[in-house]
This record gives sequence, structure tokens and C-alpha cells, in this order.
Amino acid sequence: MRQAKSPENSRRIVAKKSRQSLTHFDVTGAAHMVDVSDKNETHRVAIATGEVKMRPATLRLIVAGKAKKGDVLGIARVAAILGAKRACDLIPLAHPIGLTRVATEFKIDRSRSRIHLKVTAETLGRTGVEMEALAGVAAGLLTIYDMCKAVDRAMLITQIHLVEKSGGQSGHFKWSQRKVS
Repeated sequence: MRQAKSPENSRRIVAKKSRQSLTHFDVTGAAHMVDVSDKNETHRVAIATGEVKMRPATLRLIVAGKAKKGDVLGIARVAAILGAKRACDLIPLAHPIGLTRVATEFKIDRSRSRIHLKVTAETLGRTGVEMEALAGVAAGLLTIYDMCKAVDRAMLITQIHLVEKSGGQSGHFKWSQRKVS
């Protein structure tokens, strides 16, 4: 008679299979920083985006430059750049990377009361800059929230994701609106 698999054993089997394809786990399942010493230095670019939704009155304050804490988008731009530069301090297994460029772009969507932020991170190195671009977006959007929370605590930070990346062994990636499982 065949014995049924327990849910715990099934989870272990799935976790073991998943770990085999995840680079931040060694063969025993322990987390480690990936060795990139054998990789070639290539030009690497990552673009990430996200948005913050808010009340129309909050957006009007930001656009008019009348927020009590000052130039919200100017400070958020600096925060996004700093977030990209400090990604390795926030993400435990991320490599410190010498960024060659970080660019930010804000788009105001008055009709939907949102601010979109796009961060592009670049390097010439052995590992990608996806985490730097994503950390930059998160830091920039969190700064908008921080500077405006006194008037709108219901702001919603959403849609943070990698849009595109190029360079390195895995090649080019471009996000599409396919269903995420």
C-alpha cells in the first residue's frame, strides 16, 4: 500500500526543487551571496517603476510646491538616487555595486491622482542592477509618502516592478502584463 505524502513533506520537496534554481541558496539550502568572480564585466541597465496614489488635494499641494516640508519631488528624486546607491545596505545578499548612472523620472497623472516614478540604474560590472533600480523606486515613493503623510495618510504605494533589464548572462528582460503566479 502506498503511503500518502504529508503536506509538510510535499512542501519540503517543492522547496528543495525551488532552491535548486535560486542562486542565493547553496546545495544545502543555506542562503549565501552569489560568487560573481567568474562573470564578465558588461554594461548593465535596469529600469524599475512604481506609483503612489493619493487624494487630488494632496497631488495639488505637491504640484504647486506648497507642501509644508518643501519640494516633495526634488527631495524624492534625491532619495531615489540614494536608495539605488544604498541597495546593498538594505538587501542582505545584494552585492555592493559601483553605479555609473542613476536617472529618475516623475510623471504626474492628475486624472487618476497618482505620481509615477521610473528609475534607471546602470553599471559596468559583473552583476545586475535590478535591486538598485527597485530600491530607488521604493525610496523615492516612500519619501513622497513621508513628506505628505500629515495631510494624506491613506496614500497607496503600488505597482513597484522591474520594467526592463539588459546585460549579463541572462540577457535581456522586458516586463509584460502577463499574469504573475
